[in-house]
Amino acid sequence: MSPTFDQMQEARTALDAPLFSDLPGDISVSFEFFPPKTERMARTLWDSVKTLEPLGPRFVSVTYGAGGSTRERTHEQVVRINHETSIPAAAHLTCVNATREEVDEIARHYWESGIRHIVALRGDPPDGAEGYTPHPDGYANAVELITGLKRIADFEISVAAYPEVHPDSPDRQADLDNLKAKFEAGAGRAITQFFFEPECFFRFRDKAVAAGIDAEIVPGIMPVMSFASVQRMSGLCGTAIPRWMEGLFDGLDERPAARQLVSATIAAELCRKLYAGGVRHFHFYTLNRAELSYAICHMLGMRPKGEIP
Repeated sequence: MSPTFDQMQEARTALDAPLFSDLPGDISVSFEFFPPKTERMARTLWDSVKTLEPLGPRFVSVTYGAGGSTRERTHEQVVRINHETSIPAAAHLTCVNATREEVDEIARHYWESGIRHIVALRGDPPDGAEGYTPHPDGYANAVELITGLKRIADFEISVAAYPEVHPDSPDRQADLDNLKAKFEAGAGRAITQFFFEPECFFRFRDKAVAAGIDAEIVPGIMPVMSFASVQRMSGLCGTAIPRWMEGLFDGLDERPAARQLVSATIAAELCRKLYAGGVRHFHFYTLNRAELSYAICHMLGMRPKGEIP
């Protein structure tokens, strides 16, 4: 997909003016959290939700551990967000280590609790497993899971997309075919795995369009809390780490405040370049820390609802 004239004009503005000047705040955002393991972590999560609520996100999602290891905590937090805030809440649901009947029961419970949005994922293998093995009586993959969810109720469904190809896919075309099948099964949007260079997303978006995918694809943005953690996560999901990134975080292991400033700068610049390329929807992997995501949204022109940018 070639850049439009307006996008070229926007790109020139991004280069000629201060990078974040005069942005109109015409973006929408969503945020992802993980379920807390302790009371202290629960307070941190809730503080983060309340910090980001005034920005009016489209939704927030809560993740779900391999093999259902966080199933109850996920349900508790999703229902609480849905009932006690103005934000629509989405629950992650996977196929791992569960029968179809078990997954269907969880989905029905969500619907009865007022949850209308599911992030449907195949799921990662549990820790220690060599690879993904479908449950003999379960849904084999995300396409089957989406089909099953749509039989239960008219859920809004988001799915995952992989700009740098899912580690289990034989090649990019197979990965795109799988993504297209997820939309054909009933998904409404895809949220990408995190990445660190805008060209990665733009190339993927163009290839998706060429493959006949015309649904919404939202870039997933992860501000770096720890470079070592990012190295570990990137290795698991096949995300490339640019050579320049390690140098920017070098020497900041014992300086968390400085590291946070560097992280916010990198992520905000990525978002600004995506914006220049026409992106208006962003999904933030918050790691249950609100300030980084809030700062980036602010730099992109967002203000609490009711305030003028």
